[in-house]
Amino acid sequence: MKNLRLFSCHTILFFLLHQVPAFGYSTNTAAVPTAGPNPNTAADDTSYIRTSCGTTLYPELCYKSLAGYSNAVQQDPARLARVAVGVSLSRAKRMAAYVSNLSREADYGADHRAAAAIHDCFSLFGDAIDQMRDSLKQMRRLSGSGEALRFQMSNVQTWMSAALTNEDTCTDGFEDVPDGPMKVDVCSRVVKTKEVTSNALALVNSFVAKVMGP
Repeated sequence: MKNLRLFSCHTILFFLLHQVPAFGYSTNTAAVPTAGPNPNTAADDTSYIRTSCGTTLYPELCYKSLAGYSNAVQQDPARLARVAVGVSLSRAKRMAAYVSNLSREADYGADHRAAAAIHDCFSLFGDAIDQMRDSLKQMRRLSGSGEALRFQMSNVQTWMSAALTNEDTCTDGFEDVPDGPMKVDVCSRVVKTKEVTSNALALVNSFVAKVMGP
């Protein structure tokens, strides 16, 4: 069963990543540059994503999910963290929609424990989505320096950490649910969603470390 829980849907990631360009990448910039980048600069931007993802727990997933936005990030740690939070939010929204559909089916099933776990999971993902939205909103409005910036980023760190905890709690609710395809599928999807959120939090923490110092 442990191996099955880690079996999950890489194909979902492709669809998620196409939702992020709608997010702002700079507090003072309304649009992302659309002109074709210099090949050398593009290579450097992509390399920056690869190197930055090395600080996360899931570097390959991090790189695959963010490399397509290297031109928008432009080797800026704040932009990278913001894009990562946006990708995490998109992934969580898709997971919440999936669980919502399951909850309607579970209401007509015989296993009340499974139905309760799914409803709890949907509620937890709703909370996680709100926390990620708050994080993204805060990062779009970053201003000042020193203690002012530290306070703003502390909020983001707190919200993203809480979002990760909520996602993790979702799987805890399935411990008393009998093993079966639905349980395996939900847990495996949540695992991948948590990995994306974990990477986003790591990049947020990395940005804080760079701008605030030890």
